[in-house]
Amino acid sequence: MSKIKPSKGAPYARILGVGGYRPTRVVPNEVILETIDSSDEWIRSRSGISTRHWASPEETVTAMSVEASGKAIADAGITPEQIGAVVVSTVSHFKQTPAVATEIADKIGAGKPAAFDISAGCAGFGYGLTLAKGMIVEGSAEYVLVIGVERLSDLTDLEDRATAFLFGDGAGAVVVGPSDVPHIGPTVWGSEGDKSETIKQTVPWNEFHGGDVSKLPLNEAGEIKFPAITQEGQAVFRWAVFEMAKVAQQAMDAAGITADDLDVFIPHQANMRIIDSMVKTLKLPEHVMVARDVETTGNTSAASIPLAMERLLATGKAKSGDTALVIGFGAGLVYAATVVTLP
Repeated sequence: MSKIKPSKGAPYARILGVGGYRPTRVVPNEVILETIDSSDEWIRSRSGISTRHWASPEETVTAMSVEASGKAIADAGITPEQIGAVVVSTVSHFKQTPAVATEIADKIGAGKPAAFDISAGCAGFGYGLTLAKGMIVEGSAEYVLVIGVERLSDLTDLEDRATAFLFGDGAGAVVVGPSDVPHIGPTVWGSEGDKSETIKQTVPWNEFHGGDVSKLPLNEAGEIKFPAITQEGQAVFRWAVFEMAKVAQQAMDAAGITADDLDVFIPHQANMRIIDSMVKTLKLPEHVMVARDVETTGNTSAASIPLAMERLLATGKAKSGDTALVIGFGAGLVYAATVVTLP
């Protein structure tokens, strides 16, 4: 017989508040066209993107996260001191250690919460949300701050015609807390590591710093390029449209709902064509509001779902209490989908 007392937390968990931060600089496609041979029409037709936000030197991963977190905490109606854990999903915080979550926790005045980073790319928000739900039900935290934040402009190769127009910067955050009824469904998540090369960083950091220079990519001026994100566009598109639609359906099945029960669909904002194809494959009814934040925000990886959620609520296109299907998918290849009640 075990002598250990069982964990005891809240019966369920829910999202209590959401906040977002977009950098002040808005970058139209015309700026992207200064370094690639393309056109505004081509970029819009391939991705649906017209503008994106790029961070200034002052708009760091920490600074953007603090702004988004403050809004989420206020929206949740709690104080920073009540936060028991801070989970940050990012691939663009360049210090291997310490975790940026610890710095963010300190700057928002959260006291001494558990704080750590995760690296799950565009599925990172779903991973963080799942961890937060577990902490609350297990009893190790009453309120958890989940942040998705990226400065992907730092990892964008502006000479890469396939990706230069895709990425944007920003931060989205939610506060997850206790609930007496289920408001976050079971998570359907996983990975397909055999496809890990389809989205990747061009050069590992150790090769960039002291590696064989002859193997490093060069720009048109013959200078060594900073590591960037690259992808096999067609392979990613096919995987996202066909395989992720299946995962989204599995998440609805796990939550015990059908497409008719949905009010909102918030997929990772990777590409408008992917979003529209998923809507068609899932046969979502016309009444379902679909997030298409990618048009003016670009692909912000881990930040894209909370940023899209925040904008839908702020504009009145979605409302508190709506039932939403959220799904993130990206580098790894990893994915996570669940059904939530909007705060």
